[in-house]
Amino acid sequence: METAEKAGEGVRAVDRALDILMAFTATDHRLTAGELARRVNLSRPTLYRLLRTLEHKGFIVSSGEPQRFELGPSVANLAHVWGAGLDIASVAQPMMRRLWEATGETVSLLVHQGRSRTCVAELPSAQPLSFKRGVGYSTDVTLGASGRVILAHTALPEVYLEDKGATQFDVASYLKQLAAIRERGYEISRDELIQGAVAVAVPYFDSNGRVKGSLAVFGPSVRMDAQRVDACVTLLKEEGAKLSAALGYADKVPIRRQG
Repeated sequence: METAEKAGEGVRAVDRALDILMAFTATDHRLTAGELARRVNLSRPTLYRLLRTLEHKGFIVSSGEPQRFELGPSVANLAHVWGAGLDIASVAQPMMRRLWEATGETVSLLVHQGRSRTCVAELPSAQPLSFKRGVGYSTDVTLGASGRVILAHTALPEVYLEDKGATQFDVASYLKQLAAIRERGYEISRDELIQGAVAVAVPYFDSNGRVKGSLAVFGPSVRMDAQRVDACVTLLKEEGAKLSAALGYADKVPIRRQG
C-alpha cells in the first residue's frame, strides 16, 4: 500500500512539473513565482520545491530581482533531439490525406530550401485530367503560389530578388504582393507555371515560428472555379494550422524570420 502511495505521489510530482514547463509561452517566456503559481494552481512551497528540481536538471533558469524563471538549456536540447528526428512528410500525411479526400485534387507538401522550394510528398489526383509535380520537383521560391506563400513569411524577401532588379521585374510591386499574401494567409496562381493549372497554397511553421514550407492543392481550371478555390482555401488554412501545430508551432501570429 505504501509503495503504491509513493508511486502515486511521484506521478503527481511529474504531472505538476510538466504543468510548470507548459505554463511558459512564446509571449510569456519569463514569469515570476506568483505568475507561475496562478497558472498551475500550486502552493508556493510545492511550486518552489519543483522549481528547484527543474533548475537543478537545467529545465528552468532563474535571474533578476524580483526573481523570474524561464525555460533552460535542457528544454532546448530536447527540442533539438525532437526536431532532428522529425520527418515532416510523415507528420503531414494525415493533413494531406484529408485535403486529398475533400478536394479530389493533387495535394503537395513543399519545403523551403535556400532559394528553392522542393516537393517532399505528394498525393496525386485520381481524376483523368490532373496536374502533378512529383516528389523531388524543385523550382525558384519566387515563383508560383506555393513559392510566394513561403517567401511572404520570410524576414528579408528582397534578398531573393537581388538578381531580378536589373531586368523588367518590378521588385516594389512584387514586395507589395507578398505583403498582401502575408495578410490573407494564402496565395492562388492561375496558368503561371503550367497552362490551365490552378494552385492554392498556405504556409506552415515550425516551433520557432519560422516558415518551413507550403501545403498546396493543384487542379485544372475547368474544375477549379471561384467557389471551389474558396473551398480549398478554407480547407488548406485548417490543415496548414494543424500541420504547424504538429511541428510545435503554438503562437497565433507567425514570427517573420528567415526560412
